[in-house]
Amino acid sequence: MSNSIPQALAEFNEEVVLGLVKQHLDAGDSPTDLVTELQTGMSLVGERFSDGRYFLSELIMSADLFTQAMKMIEPYLGGQAIKNHGSIVIGTPKGDIHDLGKNIFCAVARGSGFEVHDLGVDVPAQRFVEAVEQLKPQILGFSALITTTFDEMKKVVDELNEKKLRAQLKIMVGGGVTTHTVKRYIGADFQTIDAIQGLEQCKTFLKV
Repeated sequence: MSNSIPQALAEFNEEVVLGLVKQHLDAGDSPTDLVTELQTGMSLVGERFSDGRYFLSELIMSADLFTQAMKMIEPYLGGQAIKNHGSIVIGTPKGDIHDLGKNIFCAVARGSGFEVHDLGVDVPAQRFVEAVEQLKPQILGFSALITTTFDEMKKVVDELNEKKLRAQLKIMVGGGVTTHTVKRYIGADFQTIDAIQGLEQCKTFLKV
């Protein structure tokens, strides 16, 4: 399959990426191979962000393009298994409707081969707990830009402890208002304000 897809994605060339995806799908090529090509492109973007060549705006553009391409591919997957590194449940807790940072993280995590279950915004504590019970993820993520969500996060972690579900999880908190103090307060394992750093920590957690 053409190596143009990863490079075009890393250069935010929407016309080339979407055009090549359509071309390969129309030709009957493997949709899972296309997903792998897109993931390679996202890895290139992550590397360039990490070494300072790319900034937040480039992350946003690449995440959006990746999401567009995946929407084209998904109908062709037809139950085909896509190798993934692990499962992540993430959401913005009750009281906060900001989702830009969360959406960027979701895109780069999916682009790196994680199965991501995005619960959305303004998510009640009980919904997080139910998702952990039902989906059994390896990682639970909170994303927030409002300080009043801290108590909601702590409520989730406390309930997970009560239900004996905490030990099986790694918990990550992200967002511009979060700090290491917040991490300790809610009982999380890791804190970041950087989507790529969060992704790398997920890889470390799961030994990817």
